[in-house]
Amino acid sequence: MASATSGADARYTYDEKKLEDLRSKAPWTSDPTYFKSVAVSPSAIMKMMMHCHSGVEKGLKKGGNPIEVMGLLLGRPDPSSPKTLVVTDVFPLPVEGFETRVIADDEDVVNHMIALGESMERTRREKFMGWYHSHPFDVGIHSHCFLSQTDLTTQLQWQRAEDPHGNPFLAIVIDPLRSLAKNVPEIKAFRAYPPEYNSPVPNQCPDGSIVTSEQARLELWGSCWNRYHELGVEYYMSGSARNVMGILTQNFLWMRTLGSTPMLDSENRQRYPERVAAAAEKLGKIDLGTLGTNTTSTSTTTATTTSSSLGSGGRMVGTTSQQSRGRAYDYNVNRLLTSSTAGSGTSTSGTGDKGASKEKELGNACQGVVELATEKLHGNIVQVAKQQLFS
Repeated sequence: MASATSGADARYTYDEKKLEDLRSKAPWTSDPTYFKSVAVSPSAIMKMMMHCHSGVEKGLKKGGNPIEVMGLLLGRPDPSSPKTLVVTDVFPLPVEGFETRVIADDEDVVNHMIALGESMERTRREKFMGWYHSHPFDVGIHSHCFLSQTDLTTQLQWQRAEDPHGNPFLAIVIDPLRSLAKNVPEIKAFRAYPPEYNSPVPNQCPDGSIVTSEQARLELWGSCWNRYHELGVEYYMSGSARNVMGILTQNFLWMRTLGSTPMLDSENRQRYPERVAAAAEKLGKIDLGTLGTNTTSTSTTTATTTSSSLGSGGRMVGTTSQQSRGRAYDYNVNRLLTSSTAGSGTSTSGTGDKGASKEKELGNACQGVVELATEKLHGNIVQVAKQQLFS
């Protein structure tokens, strides 16, 4: 029983003396990449997701775009795992914004934050140790969890004010529309680099990956991609809560899984035509003339070589030529998808940088189409399986 308590329930208790000692040493002030992970409680993630989804609904009901929302994180560093921050609870703020601009500089909001902080000092042992906000943009190929220029400025101000006093500050960004589409919370945690710090690794993104394409870095992480770093996000719950969830999952979750299809949810049904139209618009903007030359020459050369090697084989030559064209087409499509995933296009002879850029654009568009088609196909397969099981 002791081992179970120390394992599952470890996040709910801590040694106050060790915590104070960690706060007094503040090792994060000398190491910009000190923290590696964030542990989020069930109540915190639930409240954040509900708050972010309410902003989406509020904006759409008004006939406009989804609204960005903001809140504060309550928690502490973990003295038993010093490079981990623990988020125990969250508190929504009366702040709304649009397009990567959520700023808590209104006088009423500041007074609300002061009153909330005083209340927490009297009733809770944890401190406000971070903030969260949503990026309710369109559902695309990549997540919209990143720090904009405004977000980075806000995070730096918080870190300068709180970090030296033993309270390392955290930023969490949530993509509510992608969370709804994927049926999984799309959430990322970040801390900003000090202005004097530069990453020793060229082209290193916040998640530690190396992306050589400038356009790919901007799409994934915004214009400030080299000024902050990402922390891994994990979730924790008590042993008792885990047992209850296990019983509910065993007894009831299978019914919800079989009784519902994400593809048929009202949100996804409303969003799907918009996503298809957006993918079609991207494809329509691409000039395929710069790409057709390579594909045609490849297939023609292959077909000619095969034909000459077989002689005048009549229908056999024609069949082989068709197969060659098919292989050349598959090769070019796979090359486009691969180049879009890798983040940079490869120039072929005669196309130059412009052709490589077009290939990358087409590759990204094709990847979006494949994602939409896979989602629709999966939903149809699930529906057929249910019909066979229950009819």
